[in-house]
Amino acid sequence: MDIDLFEQLQKEGTISAASAEKVRTITASRLFSVHWELKTILYLGVLLLSGGLGILIYKNIDTIGHQVILLAIALACGGCFYYSFRHKLPFSRTKVPAPNSFFDYILLLGCLLLVTFITYLQVQYNVFGTRYGAATFIPMLVLFFSAYYFDHLGILSMAITNLAAWMGVTVTPLQLLTNNDFSSYTLIYTGLVLGALLIITALLSHRLQFKAHFSFTYSNFGTHVFLIANLAGMFAAYDGPYGLWFLLLVVATIFFYSQAMKQHSFYFVLIITLYAYIGLSFIVVRLLMNAGSEGGIYAGLLYFIMSGIGAILLLINVNKKLKTA
Repeated sequence: MDIDLFEQLQKEGTISAASAEKVRTITASRLFSVHWELKTILYLGVLLLSGGLGILIYKNIDTIGHQVILLAIALACGGCFYYSFRHKLPFSRTKVPAPNSFFDYILLLGCLLLVTFITYLQVQYNVFGTRYGAATFIPMLVLFFSAYYFDHLGILSMAITNLAAWMGVTVTPLQLLTNNDFSSYTLIYTGLVLGALLIITALLSHRLQFKAHFSFTYSNFGTHVFLIANLAGMFAAYDGPYGLWFLLLVVATIFFYSQAMKQHSFYFVLIITLYAYIGLSFIVVRLLMNAGSEGGIYAGLLYFIMSGIGAILLLINVNKKLKTA
């Protein structure tokens, strides 16, 4: 409530002093929501609990024993899923709210314990042997089932990450840039396929109205993975057909931009613009370096100044357009 507006109306004589005082009283006694603060604390609590248990087990592994640890993890995981199945609301193609405040966090803890259990089995007893894909495929299926059956966006993100691990890609953009070898075209093509698959899934989820609220998560992962893989292809083809990769980037940018405008999402417009700017800058710098003249340095500096200003103006205009729409 804008108290300044009511004070201005009182000065203008539009409302009486008594009415303005009532507004001040209501504003002073208004409740303050701590909904998101509590949700953040609960999520951090689940992560700290799972991490703390891991540290405790690591420091006492010799005295506790592997079988006891596996049994404890299995019992805790089973208890979490038992609680989730007992208290869940009926399944629906649309969004289903959590039955209570703790349901999402108990389910999340159960899924984290499941991944820990399977990882522990593989590391300690080599249950899956050299079939490492099976070690990620099984929890991936369980996570996707849990995400849809219990309607949990956090677990959907875990499932997509496991899908990427199964396909040989680490999804987190920072890890994509630091942990993977982008000189490998196999990895680059895998990233393109994964990104395209996630984007198609997002479109189908929205069109078929089957968990349509999941489409943003799919689009978010898919856009980042596809465009990073696309840029990686350009950089890897430095002395090769990088123009073809740039053409793919242009087509992808037009497609993603059109989808972002349909969804009225400035976030997607922003990230698409950043990726497209990186690709365009790579082409411009490459051409200037091939020119080999001293003027190319000044032209490059002028390009970055003018293009930076142009990108900012573009984002401002698009933001205004989205707000108007």
